[in-house]
Amino acid sequence: MSTQGHASSRSAPVIERQVDVAVVGGSAAGLAAALQLSRQRRSVIVVDSGEPRNAPADHMHSYLGHEGRSPADFLRIAREEVRSYGAEVLTGRATAVTREEGGFRIELSGRHVVHARRVVAATGLTDELPDVTGLAEHWGGAVIHCPFCHGYESRDRRIVSMVTSATGLHPLPLLRQLTADLTVLVHDGVVADAPELQQLREAGVRVVVARAERVISDDSGALIGIRLEDGTVVEADTLHVMTRLHARVAPFAGVGLMACEHPSGVATYVEADGMTGETAVPGVYAAGTLAEPMLQVLPTAAAGSRVGSMVGFDLAREDMEAAARPLAHVADWDGRYSSRDLQWSGNPNGSLVAEATGLTPGSALDVGAGEGGDALWLAEQGWRVTANDISTLALERVGAAARDRGLDIVLVQADVNAAAPFGSAQHDLVTAAYASVPRTPDGRGVAHVLDAVAPGGHLVVVNHDTHDMDETATHGDADRTRPFDHHAFVDTDDLVAAIAERPGWVVEVHERRERPAGAVSAHHVHDVVLRARRGA
Repeated sequence: MSTQGHASSRSAPVIERQVDVAVVGGSAAGLAAALQLSRQRRSVIVVDSGEPRNAPADHMHSYLGHEGRSPADFLRIAREEVRSYGAEVLTGRATAVTREEGGFRIELSGRHVVHARRVVAATGLTDELPDVTGLAEHWGGAVIHCPFCHGYESRDRRIVSMVTSATGLHPLPLLRQLTADLTVLVHDGVVADAPELQQLREAGVRVVVARAERVISDDSGALIGIRLEDGTVVEADTLHVMTRLHARVAPFAGVGLMACEHPSGVATYVEADGMTGETAVPGVYAAGTLAEPMLQVLPTAAAGSRVGSMVGFDLAREDMEAAARPLAHVADWDGRYSSRDLQWSGNPNGSLVAEATGLTPGSALDVGAGEGGDALWLAEQGWRVTANDISTLALERVGAAARDRGLDIVLVQADVNAAAPFGSAQHDLVTAAYASVPRTPDGRGVAHVLDAVAPGGHLVVVNHDTHDMDETATHGDADRTRPFDHHAFVDTDDLVAAIAERPGWVVEVHERRERPAGAVSAHHVHDVVLRARRGA
């Protein structure tokens, strides 16, 4: 893949990415859709604002295989699985989605842009709590909204269910099953003599028809009851409320995607086909609670997986009709190199120069050559160079520069994760400076790079120090977006781990260094340099 290094000294540029699918929303539905699509060898970027609806909860329940896991831990695992197939998860906001030729333009916080053939809207819902003082402080803890999600944890305790609409009567039989100490507080929306309330009374449930004023907590902050407008206090350990649900659709206004009232009367949602997730806007799919507001996390993930598979079918049919089989990441890097401006400084990487100087020139393979700064330098030192990149436009620049300098460089356009990207040839030196190789669970790209080193040959790899990148990342700051997700790409540790499993290899250098001169970057101040030798 193309390199992301050798940056020239200038203000941070606006980056425009090209992908098959942009998923807006990175919780259960969005990540499940991304996993399906990345396993179909589609390029996917997930844009996640880092504001999951269930963030206030300590645990999630009724998710087979993840029972009792915290929402944060679940998202960590899900992101790792998505990234293991090379899909990227960017922390940021999609501020505007508009239609353009060939698909959609998604504007991100931080001014970066993603161009996508399809869009999956998985932005979910926001909860509007009843206007009662103190509810918000206990939301996700002692204040619950779903008997299936959190009711079991309140079993045999004092549960008060605050009813604010006729829909709020629906879960009451479930709560009655969980505890013998259930009080139904009719705050609004239901008349005192409603048949449903009379049935509850006959079943032994206490029914109070009065407006709530505030939630009461003890000195430790624990919920102990709710005070009514007349001053009466109803004791409680758990307060059940039904929230008003609002679909998050603001980013999609530019394509005409609108929310409408849900038949339940307590939510807005996006109408979408129940099987495919297709909305009224061609090319835009809705997944998860955005389209089905009442789902728990498990069926939300299932819905996202289903919609992801339908988008995969849609793209596959379109490509087959065009007799095309595009490589997932070619459009992205060709888009970067379509500008007349150089993307990188043109200088050879200083760490590569230091590690290769003194080696006897022979055959060399530069993986992710980009515009060729390293490949050209190696050729000038007497190496017989093959320059590889996924981008044909990048290789055109390498070829033009080689001709200008009277150098002979072999150009190989190939995806490092494709089958036999470099053929059977092996080289005395294989280099990769900031090469963006998407992850695969089987480590195929890593294996191809190592296999390309001839017995007795050397591997020299320079990567950004990901610890620097994590420290400067804006985790939780959705108003800024890093345009690449380095966790979705192979790093130096992956190569070192693979080398350790191969007999005869020796790691000669593996260290963190300051960025060399000529590779100025405002954010990435250190590199990790690897030099390894394959046994003869």
